[in-house]
Amino acid sequence: MPLITVGVNHKTAPVSIRERVAFAPEKMIEALSSLVEEKRAQEAVIVSTCNRTELYCSVEDSGKAQEVVDWLGQYHNIDLADLKQYCYTHVADDSVRHIMRVASGLDSLILGEPQILGQVKSAYAVSQEGECIGPELESLFQRTFSVAKRVRTDTAIGENPVSIAFAAVSLAQRIFADIQRSTALLIGAGQTIELVARHLKENGVKRIIVANRTLARAEALANELNAEAIMLGELGDYLSQADIVISSTASQLPIIGKGMVERATAKRRHSPMLLVDIAVPRDIEPEVEDVKDAYLYTVDDLHSVIEENVRARQDAAKAAEALIEQGVESYRKALDSRKVSDLIVSFRQSAEMTKQAELEKALKSIESGQSPEQVMNKLAHGLMNKLIHAPTRYLREAGSEADQEALTIAADVLGINEEKDN
Repeated sequence: MPLITVGVNHKTAPVSIRERVAFAPEKMIEALSSLVEEKRAQEAVIVSTCNRTELYCSVEDSGKAQEVVDWLGQYHNIDLADLKQYCYTHVADDSVRHIMRVASGLDSLILGEPQILGQVKSAYAVSQEGECIGPELESLFQRTFSVAKRVRTDTAIGENPVSIAFAAVSLAQRIFADIQRSTALLIGAGQTIELVARHLKENGVKRIIVANRTLARAEALANELNAEAIMLGELGDYLSQADIVISSTASQLPIIGKGMVERATAKRRHSPMLLVDIAVPRDIEPEVEDVKDAYLYTVDDLHSVIEENVRARQDAAKAAEALIEQGVESYRKALDSRKVSDLIVSFRQSAEMTKQAELEKALKSIESGQSPEQVMNKLAHGLMNKLIHAPTRYLREAGSEADQEALTIAADVLGINEEKDN
């Protein structure tokens, strides 16, 4: 069955579109089940991050790609005309190549960032849990993980690790000349915020406050880094103390609004405040950028921060692309080999059924009193006729069309050597 990829990412769609097609983690299995049960796909894996939402599917035929796009729009209640201008589709080898590039960090906002491989593995595990993955995608993803591992170990793409978290801290360093005198307020307690906190700690930021909906998770991270932990409900009390605010939660609605920031900057006597929103959907209302002395950046604004990292990794990326092509070729050969194996199994099963049918007839003939010699002759004759029926029909059709190439192939397949026969 053909493989297809349908999606949007940071290259094709602004954050305002990406946040509309993002899948909440708790809704992922429900979405996968809907996609498969509605027969839009036979198997499916959905990768949904701040920079991309992509659906990897095994389908009956490549024409189903449009049905998957339709489903994506319907599921998120987005007008198809709006979605299609940002959506891309990859089929067959292009789909294989794309997922391998994604998992290897070659299609990321920050070239070579390592987090995406973990996110792809997580998406694969969720699909397994929802029983929406079968032999086609199982084979694809196992091959993809193997290629991504080679890219990491055999190239320099992973040297000096960078991520969205790294880019956010780099931005803060550019705006605040002496970051060691700054207070950072981090909203969320997931992997991205943990990386942000570690980068800030390594750069000697004076004070770190971690805010989270669950205090225990905030405290767990804060304890590791000698930081402070607060509840999300306390944001209004602490926001004015923050020079740097970096937010990354799974909230479906904004956490920080324009009014909250206006009150905070007033308390700060208009001392500048940097707010970096790296969540999709957004945690900070876009209107905050209108607040004087508040400087709001989203994931889309981090492009300029990471350009230097991209340039430094171009040579490694070339080597990685070569490994990707090897991976695509290897997958294609494995797929072709599996098709041949399936064909051989089917052929042998057909022959076995023919043998059993003729043998049962022969045994019944012996039981009815026919002579063994007569039965053996009938058995041999019946087997021969059944086994040569399909090849004989193929030869006659090829001969009637004067298809010499087909006749030559048939002779090779049937083991007929015309020179010896003559």
